[in-house]
Amino acid sequence: MSLPYRKLGKTDIEVSAICLGTMTWGEQNNEAEAFSQMDYALDQGVNFFDTAELYPIPPKAGTYGRTEKIIGAWLKKTGNRQRIVLASKVCGPTAWCEHIREGKARLDAKNIIAACEASLSRLQTDYLDLYQSHWPDRNANFFGKLGYQHAADEQTTPIEETLEAMDRLIEQGKVRHAGVSNETPWGVMRHVQVSEIAGSTRIASIQNPYNLLNRSFEVGLAEIACREEISLLAYSPLAFGVLSGKYRNGTRPARARLTLFDSYTRYTGEVAEAATQAYVQLAGEHGLDAAEMALAFVLRQPFVCSAIIGATTMAQLTDNIASSALHLSDAVIEGIEAIQRRYPNPCP
Repeated sequence: MSLPYRKLGKTDIEVSAICLGTMTWGEQNNEAEAFSQMDYALDQGVNFFDTAELYPIPPKAGTYGRTEKIIGAWLKKTGNRQRIVLASKVCGPTAWCEHIREGKARLDAKNIIAACEASLSRLQTDYLDLYQSHWPDRNANFFGKLGYQHAADEQTTPIEETLEAMDRLIEQGKVRHAGVSNETPWGVMRHVQVSEIAGSTRIASIQNPYNLLNRSFEVGLAEIACREEISLLAYSPLAFGVLSGKYRNGTRPARARLTLFDSYTRYTGEVAEAATQAYVQLAGEHGLDAAEMALAFVLRQPFVCSAIIGATTMAQLTDNIASSALHLSDAVIEGIEAIQRRYPNPCP
């Protein structure tokens, strides 16, 4: 199998269509399991790894930064830093995570530079290929929130300051490119506008959720991604594993995320289960694995640069990587669109 590679935004970086997500390492996966995943993924041609200072998930004081430390230990052991494109993320406002800079993290220069320095230390590297703001420093619709409510008196960090901090890190050689995550159409275009006016760094990517249960990216952001050449790094392409079908009929497999952490309800509910059942049935009718079909759908979109997979077992990782070679027939696509019309974006 030969993994396809795609250009990251307007940069000169080529990344694999499958990106290795890491947020389970240090919680659901131990260091040895994480090492095995990285070894296997790299051998299969995956050159893109994504992490964050927040990880592992769920965020806790006792595990903060552990994922980056695991990756750093692997990089030191293997000497593979030059073989991978390494991305990390800096937290937005963290009043709900008091263990991260005393709950006062923001996307201002002081926080961004401190966070980057700490991530580089944990990762045991001198630079990041991509450094992303994890969520906006303002009231906005993200993490499944619907119904924007404007607050005229909110205290936010100007995007100008965020990009100036990224510029400083780039000038110092500590970061190659900047990106955003969990952003809105307004936020992405404001970043583009600021970079054009101020001559600051231009964001290369946006990391947002995109899957068969949540295709909201197609409304507004897809056009921006294509026209502005800002690559979507699609996270949760399997909707927390729901689209594999393993949680159907109330099933809760051992060690699975929704079994361990029942507060993660974004991809659950009556309509979500009905839609998932329809997608799993469609896959079966065409002799396809449901998870591979779901991933293949994400990867065929012109605005998607890479799908970020998060596997807790080697079997899952093997199947997820194999999805990049799967071609979906017109009949399958027609079936997917019919289900989307019946259950439009049940889990935004």
